[in-house]
Formats: sequence, structure tokens, C-alpha cells
Amino acid sequence: MRAPPGRRADYRWFRTMATRWMDNDIYGHMNNVQHYSLFDTLVARFLLDHGVLDLARSPYVGLVVETGCRYHAPMAFPDEVTGGLRPRRLGGSSITYELALFRNDEDQAAAEGHFTHVYVDRAQQSRTVPLPEALRRAAEALLT
Repeated sequence: MRAPPGRRADYRWFRTMATRWMDNDIYGHMNNVQHYSLFDTLVARFLLDHGVLDLARSPYVGLVVETGCRYHAPMAFPDEVTGGLRPRRLGGSSITYELALFRNDEDQAAAEGHFTHVYVDRAQQSRTVPLPEALRRAAEALLT
């Protein structure tokens, strides 16, 4: 039995993003690959807004090791999408986010997914590093 779609109240941090004409596919709705792009943008904005990531100079980076999405309802240009984020798991060098995309002002998620980052040394990108302290603080604040 499939779990019902999440609601806005289930998520803790939000960012509104615009759809683009090119997001629609031949079937007249947003192509599934665009959902992943919005998830990626949502996580990047969370990191930037909380001072975790400096795109040019951070000594560490989070590499995506797993992602997934469940689709509940279609979205299409010119919809506005509100992305919701909550941390699911904090590890020693990794974090898993749960994410949702809400169409316009709807309360029920049109899509929900997860996204796991493992943090590594930027130069080597093979040696894991501890989860950045700024990220741990920002994520823990959303858990309470």
C-alpha cells in the first residue's frame, strides 16, 4: 500500500521556484527529470542559505550517492513550485533529505523524494570527511 502524499506541514524549510517553458514535455506536463533538478536546486539553496557551501572555495563537497522520487500529481509550466525540505538522517559524513514539491498553493505534495549527500574532500573526492558543522547545526534545528 502506497503512503499518501505529504502535506506542507510535514516539511520544515521552503523555497519557491518557477517552472520554465522547457520543463514541459510532449505530454503537456513537467518531465520527470525536472523534478530531480528542482530537488537538487532546493538542497543547494538550503546549503547556500545556511552558510554550508561556498561554491568556489569550500574544502569539502557533498556528492549525491542516492536519490529517488514518487510522483503524485502533474505539474506544468507556468506553475510555481514550492519545495519543502526536512532532514531524515544525519550520519558521520552523510545526510539524507526528504523533499517535496508543491504545485502553486496546493497543500498536498505533487512529488516527494529523497536525496543523500556524502561529504568528501573537494580535492580528492574519494576521502570522506565529517559532516560540516554548519550543516549539522542547520539540519538539527529542523529536527526540533
